[in-house]
Amino acid sequence: MNGKKYKYIYGPVPSWRLGYSLGIDPVSTREKVCSFDCVYCQIGKTCLLTDERRVFIKCKDIIEELNSLPSLTIDYITFAGAGEPTLAKNLGKIILAVKKVCKEKIAVISNASLFYRQDVRDDLMHADLVVAKLDAPTQDILKKISCPAEGINLENIISGIKSFKSAFKGKMALQCMFVAQNKESAPMIARLTREISPDEVQINTPLRPCKEKPLSEVELKEIESYFTGLHCVSVYKAEKKHIKAISDKDTLIRRGKI
Repeated sequence: MNGKKYKYIYGPVPSWRLGYSLGIDPVSTREKVCSFDCVYCQIGKTCLLTDERRVFIKCKDIIEELNSLPSLTIDYITFAGAGEPTLAKNLGKIILAVKKVCKEKIAVISNASLFYRQDVRDDLMHADLVVAKLDAPTQDILKKISCPAEGINLENIISGIKSFKSAFKGKMALQCMFVAQNKESAPMIARLTREISPDEVQINTPLRPCKEKPLSEVELKEIESYFTGLHCVSVYKAEKKHIKAISDKDTLIRRGKI
């Protein structure tokens, strides 16, 4: 750590999916702002449950923090953090600005709740890698697992992901988080995944502290068998990496990284 306080940047953190990842939170607030209130979220309860896009952080403020960074070895600059990054109305503008000052690839980790919107898909086109989330095969299970903001429905999510995948020139991964409430739905989720045809499927279960218990390695291996024929990576098979963060501990805790 170099002694500087970072408000919008955190890490670098070791990511089982992205290698060494420097995070940018474009929805940085004191409270968690998201379109979902997932039962397994390591950040905790969503304080503002919304699907309304707005500008949370000025683009220039994020670029100023990036320009003050010490020399780092990272694989991706990743838009994620304590909320849903596509809620940032200026997300596309920020990604383009970051690309002007950084050589690293850009990733966005999203719950895909707003992919049905053309403006959101347009913003994401500027990324190199987009990780979309699919935890439910029905609206009832979506409500049980993700507790979405009013008006968000699974049909729009799936059609939005498909529309994005058909036009995106980068790499699109689909993350499937499994807990007790949806593990029996794995075959249905696998069928939907085949319809979407992502470049990669990330089979996950919450290993970071949260109120939901992770599934066992045996259970996750059985779930992975339903995705045969797709390129899958699993959290239990991931290489464990370590890297020293430049963010202070409070920032990392707020982002669920400690």
